[in-house]
Amino acid sequence: MLWSILKSLRPHQWVKNVFVAAPVVFAKRIDDPPSVLRAAAAFGAFCLLSSAVYLINDLVDVEKDRAHPIKRNRPIASGKLKPDLARALAGLFALAALGSGLILGWGFALTAAGYLALNAAYSLRLKRIAFVDVGCISVGFLLRVLAGALAISVPASRWLLLCTLLLSALLGFGKRAHELRIAGDDGHKHREVLSAYDPRVLSRLLVILGVITPVAYLMYTRTQGAMEFGNGRLILTVPFAAFGIYRFVRIVNRTDRAESPTDSMLRDPWFVVNLVLYAVVVVAIVIAAP
Repeated sequence: MLWSILKSLRPHQWVKNVFVAAPVVFAKRIDDPPSVLRAAAAFGAFCLLSSAVYLINDLVDVEKDRAHPIKRNRPIASGKLKPDLARALAGLFALAALGSGLILGWGFALTAAGYLALNAAYSLRLKRIAFVDVGCISVGFLLRVLAGALAISVPASRWLLLCTLLLSALLGFGKRAHELRIAGDDGHKHREVLSAYDPRVLSRLLVILGVITPVAYLMYTRTQGAMEFGNGRLILTVPFAAFGIYRFVRIVNRTDRAESPTDSMLRDPWFVVNLVLYAVVVVAIVIAAP
C-alpha cells in the first residue's frame, strides 16, 4: 500500500519544482540562510501540490490509463490504490501545501492556489484542447518561478520568466511529439488531444524553440542585472543550457520508450551530468561574484 501511494505521488517529478528555487539563485540570495529556508519551504509546498495534481489527474484518467500499455500499471488504474483513498490524499496534500504557503505570505499562497486551480482545470478539460494544453504547462512553470520570487520577496526577472516560458513550451511540445511518434495512429486512444496535433507542425516548433530558447538565455546573461550579480561570467553557462536542450530534442526524436521524454531525460547520463555541471557552475559564479 505504501509503495502504491509513493508511486502515485510521482516523487521523481518533483525535480520540475526546482524552478521555484531559481529566484533565490539568480537574485544572489543563496548565501542568505533565511531566504534559502523560505525557498526550501516553497519547494516543499509545490512538491505537495504536484503530488496532489498527479493524484487528481490519475483519478480523472483512470479508464484511459487502463487502456494504455504503460499507464495501466499505475496504482489507481491497476486497482492497487483505492480511489477514495487517492481523493483523500489529494485533498490532504493540497490543504497542507496551501496552509503552509500562508506562512510564506499571501502572495505565495495565492500563486500556489492559482497553480492548483490551473492544473485542476487542465486535468478536467483543458488538456483536451490542442496548444492550450501546452500553454497550461508553460503557465504552470511560470507560476513556480513567480511563487519562488514571492517567497523571498524579490521581483521576478522578466528575462527569467521569458526563458522559463520558452523552455517549458519546448518541454510540452516535445512531450506531445514523442507521444504522437510512439503511439502512432492509436495515440488519441491514450491521449485525446493527440488527434489534433500534426507531427510536422510539432517538429517545426521543436526546431524553432530549440534555437530561440538558448538565444534568449544568452541575451539574459548579457542583461545589466545578470552582468552585475554574475560579474559577466554567467555567459559561461550558455553551452550547458544549449547542450541540455539538444539532448532533450534528441530523446524526443530517437527514444522508442513509451515513457515520458522527461522521465527518459532524467535517466540519460549525458543530460544528468550536464545538468549537474550547469548547477555547479551557476552557483560558483554567483558565490564568486562581488
